[in-house]
Amino acid sequence: MTLILLAISLLTALCFLAFRFAIYALPFMVGLTVFRFVHATDAGFLLSALAAIGAGLLSIGIVIFLLGFAKNPAVRFLALAVFAVPAMVAGYALVHGVTHDAIHSTLALNLVCGAGGLVVGLAAMANLNALGTRVLTA
Repeated sequence: MTLILLAISLLTALCFLAFRFAIYALPFMVGLTVFRFVHATDAGFLLSALAAIGAGLLSIGIVIFLLGFAKNPAVRFLALAVFAVPAMVAGYALVHGVTHDAIHSTLALNLVCGAGGLVVGLAAMANLNALGTRVLTA
């Protein structure tokens, strides 16, 4: 019984950690792309990692800048959507990876995965909007 509770606790913690990582899919992908590009120019691992971290932070900074200074709601929504679409894809893949053996119906699997992707995308938008509000009001 204790082992089952430990497994459930560990699975819950890993799902929470994966959810938190999926929210930041855009900065991760930007950082990974920059790392691969800089590393391909024989710049070394440390310089490539620094460039990747800088590019990931810059991508968040650009979206926060747009949220802070754009008055048009469509531009603000577009900035949030650019950040949220990769998070939605990561959320879909995350839910698909967890549930693909448990759900045998393709339609039900796509609906559950789509709902998971939507939740992760909305969470990414809410997180970035709250971060932008906190940064710009301080």
